[in-house]
Amino acid sequence: MTDIGRRGFLVRTGLALGAAVLAGAHPRALASQSSPQGKLESWENIRAQFPLSPQLIHLATFFLASHPTQVREAIERHRAGLDADPIGYWFEQEEKQEAKVLQAAADYLGGSATDIALTDSTTMGLGLLYGGLQLQAGQEILTTTHDHYSTETALRLRAERTGAKVRQIPLYRSLKTVSRDEIVNSLAKGISPTTRVVAVTWVHSSTGLKLPIHEMALAIQSINRSRDKQDWIIFCVDGVHALGVEDFNVKELGCDFLVAGTHKWMFGPRGTGLVWGHPKAWPIAQPTIPTFSSQAYDLWMENKSSKDLPQSVHMTPGGFHSFEHRWALDEACTFHQSIGKGRVTQRIHELNQQLKQGLATMPHVTLHTPMSQDLSAGIVCFDVAGVAPRAVVEKLRQRGIVGSVTPYATKYVRLAPSLINSPTEIEKTLGEIKKLRAP
Repeated sequence: MTDIGRRGFLVRTGLALGAAVLAGAHPRALASQSSPQGKLESWENIRAQFPLSPQLIHLATFFLASHPTQVREAIERHRAGLDADPIGYWFEQEEKQEAKVLQAAADYLGGSATDIALTDSTTMGLGLLYGGLQLQAGQEILTTTHDHYSTETALRLRAERTGAKVRQIPLYRSLKTVSRDEIVNSLAKGISPTTRVVAVTWVHSSTGLKLPIHEMALAIQSINRSRDKQDWIIFCVDGVHALGVEDFNVKELGCDFLVAGTHKWMFGPRGTGLVWGHPKAWPIAQPTIPTFSSQAYDLWMENKSSKDLPQSVHMTPGGFHSFEHRWALDEACTFHQSIGKGRVTQRIHELNQQLKQGLATMPHVTLHTPMSQDLSAGIVCFDVAGVAPRAVVEKLRQRGIVGSVTPYATKYVRLAPSLINSPTEIEKTLGEIKKLRAP
């Protein structure tokens, strides 16, 4: 960066001087940072990192995360610095903190920092990605009948602006008989010669079904081998209910884009998310909001082009954000890495299997989520005969159990055991569901 860069200018004028001193002088900034090492060996200690009410069994933490200790302390540390000297602390921390966050996310995903854009949520990430797709009239976006409002709306808006078409297909006939082969074959048969983008959701928040993303990617790659490069299908995945649950390496997954909020299963700061893109796929996505990347901004100040910067840099929206939250995201990645990704996956799968197996024995309960962990992750959906889903959730809440209702046209009761739960809590939950009967 040259001397006329914005940081160099501000330092020379004295605006950034003393930022670290001011932040350090704030009493909250002096709070000790809790090291995760040695504290995350037992599930009891992991649960103790969260200030969740002990009077409740929390089976809806996937909706919006409670912050574990190290994330909470990082947020407070950055908030103290910003409160003490907003402009000084921002210019002192912004570049290095975003670099730390990107590297931590890359280490967690198994990708590269230059392939990641930072966002505020899954919906923002989907909107930025799909809203910037380079499409031509007559080209097609293929999606499914199982996707969320955010995906459907973002795709529809892009199609309206480009003249492309959106087509939806079902991936299975019935949840009772669904298989990985059926899903992959349905996708392959649904692809047409004009299909340019395939957009799916890895784990369906409507039913708990988990798609075989790697096998779907292989099927798409097989079709791409018979196409010209400019017509290759771009495979986009909403991965919000897999991130923080499934143990995967994003480079080996096979998709071209992965979009996810990090304030759900990852327990990241509320209002954070990311978009990972394969280097070969990023050029199809064009930014819609100017970035505040120091690299791009400084080049602009020097009247130079920033087109050679990674596209992920341009896809990270500029403007002012809740920086104390964004800059604490690296701690959420570290939290999961300290526990162990494989260990996280095993624990969540075990608790969900316990819940599903218990529900399957109850004659008044219809389980909608597949029993196999090959086809499910951390969300369990079911019905209680004669009792509306909302009423079931309200009755469970009265008994200290927090669940939710699927926000779709077809509504189910939804429970999602996570790292903060125990087998004892699942057994108690099953016992309360067993008592529920139609009036």
